[in-house]
Amino acid sequence: MRSQEWVNVWHDAVLNGLEVHHATYITHAFARHAHDYYVIGLIEAGVQSFAYRGARQVTPAGDVFVIHPGEAHTGEAVSAGGYTYRTLYPPVALIQRAYSDIAGCEQGIPFFPTPVIHDGEVARCLRDLHLALTSDGAPLEREARFLQVCALLITRYAEIRPPEPAVGQERPAVQQVCHYLDEHFAQPVSLAELALLVGLSPYYVHRVFEREVGMPPHAYLESVRIREAQRLLAQGEPIAQVAAELGFSDQSHLTRRFTHLLGITPGHYLHSKKVQDIQAARRVR
Repeated sequence: MRSQEWVNVWHDAVLNGLEVHHATYITHAFARHAHDYYVIGLIEAGVQSFAYRGARQVTPAGDVFVIHPGEAHTGEAVSAGGYTYRTLYPPVALIQRAYSDIAGCEQGIPFFPTPVIHDGEVARCLRDLHLALTSDGAPLEREARFLQVCALLITRYAEIRPPEPAVGQERPAVQQVCHYLDEHFAQPVSLAELALLVGLSPYYVHRVFEREVGMPPHAYLESVRIREAQRLLAQGEPIAQVAAELGFSDQSHLTRRFTHLLGITPGHYLHSKKVQDIQAARRVR
């Protein structure tokens, strides 16, 4: 059974070893300290308080906080109930690269003068990113969601906010990406790989693809995989084998995604197909 205070830690290889925490703190209070990386967090429950840049900050559930590298800060619960948060600890180089990608030209290090941010869209996107990083999100999804969170924070809350470059007509590039995903659906494709393929930046590829296709590249890739899973299941292949062939981490991963998109489990789908085949055979006789 989980204790009242707990912390889970992950490192994401796709995003340069990005460290991710999910934790609950009740009595623990962080002594004043500083990091050489950013801290970006979402309070999931309870209320957090922290000293930062000469002031006491209070972050209730649903709010996001951003702490700049090198800035001393503390951290503690406001009430006896404690707080639960989801946090990211991105290295400076990772944020700077995202900043440059989003702006469309080389940028320095973004500074966020408002440490506590009340923005439902940012909070929702940060939670979606955290879940993708800590569950079974594909590399393409993890990259895209990270850039999306960075784009929202930088274009809305950075001290210097570069406008996002306008999206042009890139249909040939989008078609090339679609073809590549259709052909490489079983591989762990990355957004950086797609960007290199068409000679565009990762964030720009994500934006133009979503505008042209109506869904981001990771959603398109998943739809291709699930369509292929239907075909293989219809041929009678075992679910576990289908999951392995299509690049899912395991059978349960395939089951979750298959059900999410089609509203039916692979097992039920396979059974229904067998029943249909039996009924068709009987009609032939």
